[in-house]
Parts: sequence; C-alpha cells; structure tokens
Amino acid sequence: MRNRLYTAIIGSIVLAACGQQAQQAGPMVPSAVKVTLEAVQEGSPVYYEEFPATLTALDQVELRPQVSGFVTGIHFKDGQKVRKGQLLYSIDAQLYNANYQQAVANLNVQEANLSRAQKDADRYHELQKNDAVARQLVDNADAALEVAQKQVEAAKAAIAAAQTSVRYTRVIAPFDGVIGISLVKPGAPVTAGQTLMNTVSSVGDVAVDFNLDQSQIYHFTSLLNKPAKDSIFVLSFGEDHYPVPGRLVLLDRAVDAQTGTIKARVVFPNKEERLRTGMNGTLRVKNQTNGSSLLIPYKAVTEQLGEFFVYRKTDSSTVSQQKVVLGTQIGTNIIVKTGLQVGDSIVTQGVQNLREGAKIESVPAPTSAPVKQ
Repeated sequence: MRNRLYTAIIGSIVLAACGQQAQQAGPMVPSAVKVTLEAVQEGSPVYYEEFPATLTALDQVELRPQVSGFVTGIHFKDGQKVRKGQLLYSIDAQLYNANYQQAVANLNVQEANLSRAQKDADRYHELQKNDAVARQLVDNADAALEVAQKQVEAAKAAIAAAQTSVRYTRVIAPFDGVIGISLVKPGAPVTAGQTLMNTVSSVGDVAVDFNLDQSQIYHFTSLLNKPAKDSIFVLSFGEDHYPVPGRLVLLDRAVDAQTGTIKARVVFPNKEERLRTGMNGTLRVKNQTNGSSLLIPYKAVTEQLGEFFVYRKTDSSTVSQQKVVLGTQIGTNIIVKTGLQVGDSIVTQGVQNLREGAKIESVPAPTSAPVKQ
C-alpha cells in the first residue's frame, strides 16, 4: 500500500514538471502596445520666422580729424541733435594759418617772376623782328617764361592745400542727426585720420540688417517694398513688440559664396525715437504656407543619427518607421515636407515603447485631471 502511494506521488511530480516545461517551451505571443494615433492634417498655417536683429542708423559717420593738432574747442553738448554744417570741434589752426600765409607770399613772388619773364620774352621777340638778337636767346626767354608760369600754378595749388588744411581744423556735422558722447576733451592731441573723436547718426528711420539663406531669396524678393501696413515684419524685444511694422527695402547685390547667405535690410519708422542704434532684438517675419503643408504633432517625431522618423500605422495594426523631412515648427506642431500623406495615422503617444513591426492597440489620449478650484 505504501509503495503504491509513493509511486503515485512520484508520477504526479513528473507529470507536473513535464507540463511546466511544455508551457515554457511553447510560443510567446507579444501583447499589443497601447498607443494614441492621430491622422496627418493638411492646412495653411501662419507662422513667424525669427532672425537676430541689431538696429543701425541709415546714416552713420565716425568723426576723425583730417589734420593733426590739439583740440581747442568743443561746440556741442553730448547727445544733442546737430544740423548739417554745424561746427563740432576746433583744432589748433596756428600752424596751418602760417602755412597758408607762406603759400600766399610764395604766390606773390612767383607772380613777380612771371611778370619779369613775360617782359623779357616780349623784349627778345621785338629784337628778333629786326634780327638784333640771337635765336638762342629768344628760345631761352620763352623757356624761362614757361617755367615762371608753371611755378605760379604750383604756388596756387599750395595755397589751395593750405586753405584745405585750415578748413579741416574745423570739424563740422556731415548731416542732420544726433551726436554721441565726445571721446576727446579740449587740449587733447589728435592725429589725422586716426583719432576717433565722436560718431554722428541720423535720426528717424532705422534699419535692421540680417542674413538670409539663398534658398529664401525667391520668397523674400516677392516681399520687397511691400507696404508696412501688411505687418509682415515685426520687431520684438523680449515680450515687448514694437508697434509699427517695417518694410523690406533691399537685398544685397550677391550671395556670399562662403556662407551661402545674402544680406537683407528692413526699415522701421522711428518718429517717436524709441529705437536707438545698436539695440538688439528679434526680427519676426510673418509667413504663410501655400495650402499644401502637412502638420503633425512634434512629439510624434524621433531622431536617429540626424534623421527624423515617425511610426506610421499599417493595415495590419502594426507600425512601420517612416523617415520624414521636417519644416518649420509651429507651436506644438511641425510641418512635414516629405514622407507622409494626408490621412496617414501616426503614433503620437507611446512612441518610446515601439519598434519596427510592433503590434499596436489604439487608445484614446489621456485627459488631464481638472484643476481644483
């Protein structure tokens, strides 16, 4: 009796072990991954491209002296508006006035020499009519007269140069504008063409220069000189937006061969003078697609080695990894240039749990819990 019971127990253990091994060896059917699907939409989104913006005056000149010397006078207040031709700086003119007086005296001497040479030449020509003088003497007199004439011309040129130097001792405003803070003080030495004394900038309209990729030239050419009321170009400073829109006034002559970019300029009115040269902001350019753009949620995109992919649902309730070429991001969505078609279903949630060919089960997107008041 005891042997039968022992045999039955051993048999049960063997059968259980065999059943467990058979269960482990059987095929494992993977469960479907729960994901949220969204259909690819088509639309005409309006968005803004952004470019770094530094404001520059339409006219701006650095004031550097044309003669060397010491500053003897400053005839403006820092930061004030100046008029074209207004005297700004005076440079010691004593040496240049002396040079001018010397040039005038030299001209008087040369004119006296010319008068004497002219009389000598006339006298020799009268004597030549009567054959009373050698031909050689007549030729010498004519040569001396020509030399005297050239010396008078040189003396006049020296006077003009001396007058210019005297005039350059007065630094004047080249146009109407605003002058900055003086970089030199009375008595300071300045060197011709080197010392920076100040800067004058025009008032009124200001410009924003920025670089465009050459692929954008065709589009921006269509925006040239469009009325500012279209609000295509907007200037921003953080959360603040300049209330007056700008207008695109020019594209540079040629594309930079090294960078593949071209410089463009947008001009903003500045009647209230709220904009100042050198301010940094953001130029926002309004753009609108041509109606054939495809939009998908940006969270559906994965990146691998610099390329972008989404998981697209197949007819067999599985997913296939689809390579896409992306355009501009608009809020939480992004434009897809190539790789998808309208109506394609793509995974927007649960992407991290997927692999190529994985079976999926579509579930509604989770809703956030209401905020308690």
